Amino acid sequence: MVQYNFPTTILFGEGSLSEGLRRIKKMGLHRPLIVTDETLLKLGMGDFLKKECEQHQLVATVFSDVHPNPIEEDVILGAKLYSQERCDCVIALGGGAPMDVAKVILIAATHEGPLSKFDDAKGGDKYIVNPLAPIFAVPTTAGTGSEVGRAGVIIVKDTGLKTVIFHPTLLPTLAILEPSLTVNLPAHMTAATGVDAFTHAIEAYFAPGFHPMADGIALEAMDLVLKNLSLVVEDGKNLEARGKMLLAASMGATAFQKGLGMVHSMAHPLSSECGLHHGLANAVCLPGCVEFLENSTLTTDQKIRLLKVSSLFESNVLDKGKLSQSIRNWTESLGIKIGLSNHGVSKENIEVLSDKAVLDGCHQTNMIPVNKGDFVQVFNSVM
Repeated sequence: MVQYNFPTTILFGEGSLSEGLRRIKKMGLHRPLIVTDETLLKLGMGDFLKKECEQHQLVATVFSDVHPNPIEEDVILGAKLYSQERCDCVIALGGGAPMDVAKVILIAATHEGPLSKFDDAKGGDKYIVNPLAPIFAVPTTAGTGSEVGRAGVIIVKDTGLKTVIFHPTLLPTLAILEPSLTVNLPAHMTAATGVDAFTHAIEAYFAPGFHPMADGIALEAMDLVLKNLSLVVEDGKNLEARGKMLLAASMGATAFQKGLGMVHSMAHPLSSECGLHHGLANAVCLPGCVEFLENSTLTTDQKIRLLKVSSLFESNVLDKGKLSQSIRNWTESLGIKIGLSNHGVSKENIEVLSDKAVLDGCHQTNMIPVNKGDFVQVFNSVM
């Protein structure tokens, strides 16, 4: 027997934000904590959402002390403000970082720490026993898909590792996908977050296990990204393509309940050790990881999966040939520099990065099993 889970209510299109806030008020909630980041605060997005809340008789408090790769202190500070202001729910506004912090704030506000205690890889969800307030997610990027996820990823103090904190009740009650909220995302961030969405989908599709629903969603998500990401990189105000990228991100995150793979196990330490943006780290590592698979002994089904993704590139970006090279060409066409050395990573980092990649649980659902030697090999290949 298996259990299949699909996500929350998704409001999509223009007017979604207003409708979402109306529903929050209707639920009897009054004092949301808006969790965002400093960049969005400077762009006026925090104040914009606060005023929108006021239009719906919601008294909102804004918290923006969120690092691009969130750390435990972000969560603790947010939980303190949540309690001080007597908040009764959280609205996450932004990309993956504010959403991760917003979710874990709800745990920290109601449970004793440290956060390492709740590490999902060590069964930490059993310590999440107190009721959690509702969370609502308003993405301003199309990448992580955290708006339909049940986990937050935080660099915890005890280990310095990016740590997955999971619980079913961390799933947002509403995911509010309003394309106009993404138009100010710069082209380089649009590209990096878009490749993040693609990586979620391809790793889910390659993950072992029988999950045809996730496979179908993953294939459609990849198709949407290949059709629309270049359009929004070139013209950030293309609302139709922005909307399709938002859906692709949510779909990629829905699909990866099936599993992820070695790309994410490499990307996580690149963020915690070297400060790389998560989407950028995925983008740089993805071609090398796919090439590793191409050079491995695969089953017929695994080979067919590679061919199916190759056919998406052939039909969408007219790139014929090895999948790894098609991904590399496409990524570079988006303005992303391939090669970790172009992003401040040196060969001296590889040993520590490989050690931490082995400790990361994502590779447990890689298409084929991998070990430290494999990570060393691929890190070298993507330098």
